Amino acid sequence: MQVAIVTVGDEILTGDTENTNATWLCGQLDDRGVSVRRVTTIPDDVADIARVVNEYHAAYDAVIVTGGLGPTHDDRTLEGVAAAFGREVEPSEEVRTWLNEGDGYDADDLTEGTTHLPAGARMLPNEVGVAPGAVVESVYVLPGVPAEMKRMFEHVADEFSGEQTYTTTVEADEPESHLIDRLADLRTEFDVSVGSYPGQTVRVKITATDESEAERAAAWLRDRVETSA
Repeated sequence: MQVAIVTVGDEILTGDTENTNATWLCGQLDDRGVSVRRVTTIPDDVADIARVVNEYHAAYDAVIVTGGLGPTHDDRTLEGVAAAFGREVEPSEEVRTWLNEGDGYDADDLTEGTTHLPAGARMLPNEVGVAPGAVVESVYVLPGVPAEMKRMFEHVADEFSGEQTYTTTVEADEPESHLIDRLADLRTEFDVSVGSYPGQTVRVKITATDESEAERAAAWLRDRVETSA
């Protein structure tokens, strides 16, 4: 399964808010064997949201959009997602019922627009906040507030799955540039993907669909690099 993540918010693009949602979602999806192919941040602009969602919906198995839910002036995500599918945003009786009965709110007392969803969308309840999320075909729209986003993702997590992978790491106490040939040989000898991440040491991440293959590759590399241990 291949997925794109779209985070919406001017505050992310200006550096006022750290994009922790994308990092968390990537980890959750990777644990499920899902391949994240794109992480894109866009402003609170209906045209930008519609364009990116339309493009990614055509290219990937699913799209997860976070941020910009609610009735305020800069909450444009549902409008943009609806536009991507040629739909309108309209009052949802399902949302009204959930707010009135399930979450203890009186929908009539909330800001106009709180109960609106794209036409035909499946509602996702917001058990931590107020504004609901939605699923439109294979596009999942979640809140930007991290606690709300994480709780809502729990409702749909089982809808994301892929081939299970196994990862192990090797810490090499050598410059990354010195490892190029050995990492190339590693990929030739074993059916693995390899990433290298420099720091005080170079962390070599080895991933395979077979656990024993990953361990054999790691053992092979440890015998051929200098380690700090």
